[in-house]
Amino acid sequence: MRFEIEKPEDCTEIEVLLDNAFGLGRTNLSSYQLRIGNQPINELSMVAKEADGFIIGSIRFWPVTVGQNNYKVLLLGPIAVHHTHQGEGIGSYLISEGISKARELDWEAILLVGDEPYYSKFGFSVIKTVEFPPPTDPNRILCLELTEGTRELLIGKVRCPFSRGR
Repeated sequence: MRFEIEKPEDCTEIEVLLDNAFGLGRTNLSSYQLRIGNQPINELSMVAKEADGFIIGSIRFWPVTVGQNNYKVLLLGPIAVHHTHQGEGIGSYLISEGISKARELDWEAILLVGDEPYYSKFGFSVIKTVEFPPPTDPNRILCLELTEGTRELLIGKVRCPFSRGR
């Protein structure tokens, strides 16, 4: 198995992996609204491939803004691992590597919508001061502060960096 930066030619196979992991209705989830018209950060979007090149894992990070000050942070997701390889640490590796690279690239915080019991092992915790597009359970909005003091600055609506208002 190898881990590498996602390439444009990986897109179709990643979409199939995501459909299998989350179902065909996944694009109706509120966090997908933040990806419309947005582009993932190339240096942070990674795949796990088997020796034959088959993609068995994927992670993407997206730029988003928070609040009226348009504070720029990352949105993690989706992350998926093929069901035949779950429990092998692939997802944990992709998340840890993504966090490490985000720090190297001087991002200051990462947001996601997910289960705190799982993501807390990476340092994520619930943040109540930011608002995702509805319907999003506020108890599933998580934040990882990469630069001390950033979390307190994140107040308001999360938006695609190219949107106005919303």
